[in-house]
Amino acid sequence: MNFITFKFGNELQEGLEMMGFDKPTPIQEQAIPIIQKERDLIACAQTGTGKTAAFVLPILDKLTKEYPSNKVKAIIIAPTRELAKQIDMQIEGFSYFTNSSSYPIYGGGTGVEFDNQKEALKKGADIIICTPGRLLAHLDFNYFDTSGVEHLILDEADRMLDMGFHDDIMSIAKQLPEKRQTLLFSATMPAKIRELANKLLKKPASISLAISKPAAGITQLAYMCYDSQKIDLVREILKTKGKSLSHVLIFASSIKSVREIKRTLNKAGMRSSEMHSGLEQEQREQTIREFKSKKIRILVATDILSRGIDIKGIELVINYEVPHDAEDYVHRIGRTARADRTGEAITFINPKQVRDFMDIEKLIEKEVPKLNLPKKFTEAPKYQILAKEKKKKKWKNYQKKHN
Repeated sequence: MNFITFKFGNELQEGLEMMGFDKPTPIQEQAIPIIQKERDLIACAQTGTGKTAAFVLPILDKLTKEYPSNKVKAIIIAPTRELAKQIDMQIEGFSYFTNSSSYPIYGGGTGVEFDNQKEALKKGADIIICTPGRLLAHLDFNYFDTSGVEHLILDEADRMLDMGFHDDIMSIAKQLPEKRQTLLFSATMPAKIRELANKLLKKPASISLAISKPAAGITQLAYMCYDSQKIDLVREILKTKGKSLSHVLIFASSIKSVREIKRTLNKAGMRSSEMHSGLEQEQREQTIREFKSKKIRILVATDILSRGIDIKGIELVINYEVPHDAEDYVHRIGRTARADRTGEAITFINPKQVRDFMDIEKLIEKEVPKLNLPKKFTEAPKYQILAKEKKKKKWKNYQKKHN
C-alpha cells in the first residue's frame, strides 16, 4: 500500500512526496480510512508510529477540498508546548502546496505572542494546535468563535490526564459544537482513557496497535549501582565513550536531579544543557536548537522529551533512574536508533528499583545484560528484590485473596 490509495488531493500528495513519505505505517493504514469516513476514533499507538500524520493528513485533505472560511475548523490539543510546536511544523510541511493554514497556541511567551494567537483565532487559521491551559485562557475572553470547529483531536491523551488536564479538556469540549468529529490518540489505554472516550466520543471506531518493543538497533545495557555512585558512573561512561558521540540524552525523574547532573558534568568539562518544565519556553526552544545543531552534545532532561519530540541522531540514552512505568522505558530509549539507525541505552538500577526493572524486562520480553561497575568503583549491589519488597508483594497478594 502507498499514500495514493487514500486519494488525497494533488497538492497534499505533492507535500507528502516532498517530505519523503511513501508508504503508510500500520496506524496510518488503519486510521486514515476511518477518519475519512468522518467517524470518531479512539486509537492506541505509541510515539514514533506515525500517528501525527494519521490524523493530520485526512483532515488536511478534507479542508483543502472545502470552501475557505474565516473560522477555525480543527483543534489539536497536545500536552506540551514542544509537541504542539512539532505537530505544527509537520502540518506546515504537509500543507506546503495547499492553501490551508495552521497556528500553534501555547503559553510561556510574551504579550505580543498572545496577541498573535488571538488574531489567529479571530481570523480563523484552519487548524490550531494548542495546549489545554492556553486555549482555555483564550476561550475565557469570548473572541474565539468555535462554531466552525468540525474536528477535535486529543494527542497523547494519557499524558494529558497524567498532567491533570482532565477538567480543562472537558471544559474545552463543552464550548465546541456537538456535531463534530472527535479523535483520541493515546500511547496507553488505561481505564481513565476509556472513561474520557465515553464522555467525548460517539460510537467510535477503535484501533489498538500492540505496544512496540524497542527497535532492534538499540543495544540495551544496565548497571546495578547505589544512588551515590550514579553521577560518577555517568562521567565515567561519557569519558570512556569519548567525543565520538554527537548526541547523548540523559533522563532523570526530577528537575532537581537534572540540575545536579548538568552542574556536575559542566564542572568536569563536559558541556551539557538541561530540559524540563521549569524553563521558560524561549529557553527550551533555544536548547532544542542547540542540541539538534550539535552545539550541545549532552542534554539532561525529564520525561518531557521521552515522547513526541523527534531529534535525529541520538546515539546514547542514559536512564539515570528506572522509570516507574515500564512503557515509559520504551518511550525513553526509543529516542535512539530511530529510522533504522543503531544506538545504545544504559539504565542505572538501585536496589529499590529491581522490581520495576524486572517489570520492564517482562514487557519487552528480553533480559537486559547487567554490566559490572568499572574497577575503581566500590562493590555494586546485587540484582535481586529486597526482602522488604518481597514482603510488600506477599501482603498485596494476601489482600487480593481476602478482599
